[in-house]
Amino acid sequence: MQEEGNQEEPYGESVEEYKPKRGFWDCFCIPIQWFSMLSREMHWSFVFGVVVIYGISQGLGVALAEVGTKYYMKDVQKVQPSEAQIYKGITSIPWVVKPIWGLLTDVLPFFGYRRRPYFIFAGIIGVVSMLLLSLHENLHLVLALLSLTAGSAGVAIADVTIDACVAQNSISHPSLAADMQSLCAASSSIGSLFGFFISGVFVHLIGPMGVFGLMTIPAGLVVSVGFLLYEPRMHHTSYRQVKQNFVDASKAMWTTLKSEDVWRPCLYMYLSITLSLDVREGMFYWYTESKGGPSFSQESVGFIFSISSMGSLLGAILYQYALKEYAFRNLLFWTQLIYGLSGMLDLVLVLRWNLKFGIADYVFVVIVESIAQMTNRLKWMPMLVLSSKLCPSGIEGTFFALLMSIDNVGLLSAAWGGGFVLHILRITRTRFDNIWLAILIRNILRITPLWLLFLVPRADHNSSILPTTETVDSEVVIETSDSKNVELVSLVHSVDAILFEKESLDVVGIGVAKRGGLGLLENGDTNLELTLDGVSTGLGAVRFNNNPVAAIPQQNVNVLH
Repeated sequence: MQEEGNQEEPYGESVEEYKPKRGFWDCFCIPIQWFSMLSREMHWSFVFGVVVIYGISQGLGVALAEVGTKYYMKDVQKVQPSEAQIYKGITSIPWVVKPIWGLLTDVLPFFGYRRRPYFIFAGIIGVVSMLLLSLHENLHLVLALLSLTAGSAGVAIADVTIDACVAQNSISHPSLAADMQSLCAASSSIGSLFGFFISGVFVHLIGPMGVFGLMTIPAGLVVSVGFLLYEPRMHHTSYRQVKQNFVDASKAMWTTLKSEDVWRPCLYMYLSITLSLDVREGMFYWYTESKGGPSFSQESVGFIFSISSMGSLLGAILYQYALKEYAFRNLLFWTQLIYGLSGMLDLVLVLRWNLKFGIADYVFVVIVESIAQMTNRLKWMPMLVLSSKLCPSGIEGTFFALLMSIDNVGLLSAAWGGGFVLHILRITRTRFDNIWLAILIRNILRITPLWLLFLVPRADHNSSILPTTETVDSEVVIETSDSKNVELVSLVHSVDAILFEKESLDVVGIGVAKRGGLGLLENGDTNLELTLDGVSTGLGAVRFNNNPVAAIPQQNVNVLH
C-alpha cells in the first residue's frame, strides 16, 4: 500500500489499484489505461520491448515464417509431410537450448549491459539468415535448414531476453505477473492475426522466398529494442568472475530444480505438451493437396490462419478478465479437457461429416482452428504464469529459459512423435487414407495429462511457490560484478555507516537483489543492517555478534572459515 507523500519511482515501487471506468467507451479506455499503468509501473521501453518481441517478431514475423516455410518445404524443396514435420522440429532446436541464451544474459554482460546487446545480436542474426533464404535460389536443403534454424535462433535469443525482463518484473511486481503475461499473449495474438492475414496474399504475390525477405523487417525492429530498452549500466564489470558466475548460476538452478515444488509442475508441463502429438503438417498437406480435401489456395490458407488467430486473442482476453483468479490445477483441468475434446472437430473435418450437416469446408476449418487456438492459449497461459513464479531472483532469465526449454523439448517431442505417426501410417503428399487415425491417436493422448494434474500445485497466481532455503550462520563475503569484494569480518562497534559504490553494484544470485547502494548501517549499539537500495532482501542472513541482523541473497555469499 502506497504511503502518503511518497513520490512515484520510475519503475513504480508500489502498484496502484486499477479501477477501470464503466461506460460505453470501456473497450477503448480500458486498454489505454492498462497500457498506461504498465508503462508507468515498469517503464515504457519494457512495454515497447514486449510489443516488438511478442507482437511483431514472434506474432507477425513467426506467422509470416510459418506459412512461408510450409509452402517453401512443399513447393520449393518438395518434401513429404512426415519429413516436413521432422524438419520443423530441427528448426526449433534453438528454442530447446534456451537455458544457454538465458545463462548468457544473466552472467555475461557486454559493454556494461546484460540485456540490450543480446537484442541487437538476435536481430542481426535474423536479418542475415532471412536475406540468405530470400536471395539464394535453388538453395540446398541442408543450407536452407541451417538458415531457418539460424532465423529461429534469432527469435529465440530475443524471446529469452525479454522473458528475463518479464520474469524480473514479475518478481518485483508480483501483483502484475498475470497482467504481464496477458500483455505478452495479447501482443502475440494481435501480431499473429495480422501476420496470418497478409501471409497468404504475400505467398501468392511474391512466393515463399519473398516472404522471407519481408522477415528482415521484424528482425530489424528487434535491433531497435536493444538501443531503446532502459537498463542501468553496470560499471567495472569483471569478466574474471564470469566462469564463477556460470557455476554459481548453475548450482542455483539445480538447487531450485531439485525442489519438489518446482520439478513436479515442470514434469507436468513437459508431459502435457509431449502427449499432444503434432500432426499439423499432415493436415496442411491434406488442406492443399488432397483431391478429396478442401484444396485451399494460398490466400485461403492465410485468411484461415488469420481469422483463427482471433481465437488465441480471445483466449488471452478470457484469461485476463475471467480466469486468472482460479487455481492452477482447476484451470488446467478444464482447459486440458476442452483442448482434447476440441480436437475431435478435426476428425469430423477429415471424415467430411461437416458436408453432411451443410457446413462448408472454409467455414468449418475457421471454426476448428479458432477453437484450437483459443483452447491452446487458455492451456498455455496458466503454465506461463506458473513458470514465472518458479524463477529465483538474480537468475530469472536463465531459470525461466530452462522452464521454457522444457516446454520446447515437449514441443520437439510432439513434432517428431507426430512425424513418426505420419510415417508409420504412410501419409504422404498424395495419400491420406489414414489421416483420420493419426488425428484420433492424437486426441486420445491429449486427454491423458488429466491423470497427471496431481503434479500441479493448488496455488493461484497470487501465491508464492518458490521454496525458502535455510539461512547461513556465518560471516560472509559478497561477490559483486565489480572487481572488489566486500568482506564482513571483525567489524568494530563504533562504525556509524559504511557505504559502497552505489552505481556500480550489481548482485546476481538467489534473492531479490537490487542494483544500487549497498550499505552497512548502524542500527543501535551493536546491530548492523545490510541493505540494498535501503531494502533488506534475499534468502541468506548476515550475523553480527552471533545475532542475525539482515537478509542477503544466499547464492551471493561465500562462507569464511
